[in-house]
Amino acid sequence: MINYYKYLPVNRDAVKWGLCVTAAGCGRIDLSDTYPHAGHPAHHYFDWKNGRVLQEYQLIYIPRGGGVFESESCPMTNIKEGAIIFLFPNEWHRYKPDAGTGWDEYWVGFTGGIMDNLVKNRFHEPTAPCLQIGINEQVVSIFDEIIEKTKQEKSGYQPLISGAVVHLLGLIHSISREHHFEDEQTIVENMVNKARILFRANVEQQISPEKIASELGLSYSWFRKTFKAYTGIAPGQYLIQLKIEKAKMLLSDPSKSVKEIAYNLNFDSSFYFSKLFKEKTGLPPEKYRKKIFPHLK
Repeated sequence: MINYYKYLPVNRDAVKWGLCVTAAGCGRIDLSDTYPHAGHPAHHYFDWKNGRVLQEYQLIYIPRGGGVFESESCPMTNIKEGAIIFLFPNEWHRYKPDAGTGWDEYWVGFTGGIMDNLVKNRFHEPTAPCLQIGINEQVVSIFDEIIEKTKQEKSGYQPLISGAVVHLLGLIHSISREHHFEDEQTIVENMVNKARILFRANVEQQISPEKIASELGLSYSWFRKTFKAYTGIAPGQYLIQLKIEKAKMLLSDPSKSVKEIAYNLNFDSSFYFSKLFKEKTGLPPEKYRKKIFPHLK
């Protein structure tokens, strides 16, 4: 997982929209890492002893690891993987990963009347800021979408990511209302979702299905067989598909060469990348770029 965060300018039109995204990020906190990482602006940075108070809402998702959370309205609470944490404006709080496990986190900050109305109608309350929704690939996918849009900051991006946050809020509410039973099917589903999230989070890193199985504490043979039975595709092919989809997005940037994209996605060579890309899409990367993005020079 690549550590990333961005704080966004807020304009008048974005405020009028009803929900305005102020910041977004993701990151991996390894064992005994200092938390939070240095570099955040003073109004968002905090230490465990003093905690902090924000002037915005924040939504935090922990798909791996665990820790603790405490706020003005909520006593010390253990955070497990699959947890959602809501932060509320003007509400003192503090949280941190367990030094023995670390955690992965996705987060987005926002303000606006849409969320104010949800709180007013008690869909979300400061007295119950933590929800356990489990490992959910769709939640991670929406966070990824928000983060990618913040990287580009193209004209009109605020309504797009604001809509994604509303979608995220609705999805979390729906998941939290469902009743799950811890049977064998649920265990397999959770394992597959964890694996998918790890694949997505590390698509630009040196990762392999064997390493994913090891991180999940599973034998590779069982992991491969179960993953393929559940998804219909072997984990190695799933990773390749993710890399090809990421490559398609990177090809929209004319400053990136095919060789650079192959290197960024950890392919053995640009030749192998081009060959594989053509097998999966029907076109080599350069021809795909010209056909799909004809405006690029």
